[in-house]
Amino acid sequence: MAEVIRKFFVASMFMWILPTALLFGFNHNIFPGSIHLSSQSQTLLSGFLAVISVNIVITFYICMAMKEPSDRHVPDSAFLAGAKATIRISTPAENEESSQDCNKEE
Repeated sequence: MAEVIRKFFVASMFMWILPTALLFGFNHNIFPGSIHLSSQSQTLLSGFLAVISVNIVITFYICMAMKEPSDRHVPDSAFLAGAKATIRISTPAENEESSQDCNKEE
């Protein structure tokens, strides 16, 4: 469980850091070639690249989640035993109620 939370935290941090860094880099002319662009072009390009970077991070996060083995998750045996006991207890009572309802209708 801690591994999943760590992956989620790292992906969330990248989804905030990458777009912010791209916007900052374009607004302060850190990236080469961005000086020659007009103000509107810089805004459009930086916004477009920020959106693309978030989508790339989401795609990597989904791929990492799909690669996790699904057989590793085993339900708690105490929980399963309690659930089965609850089903066994509720099943006879439901059968009695349904037979009483049938008798009432006749």
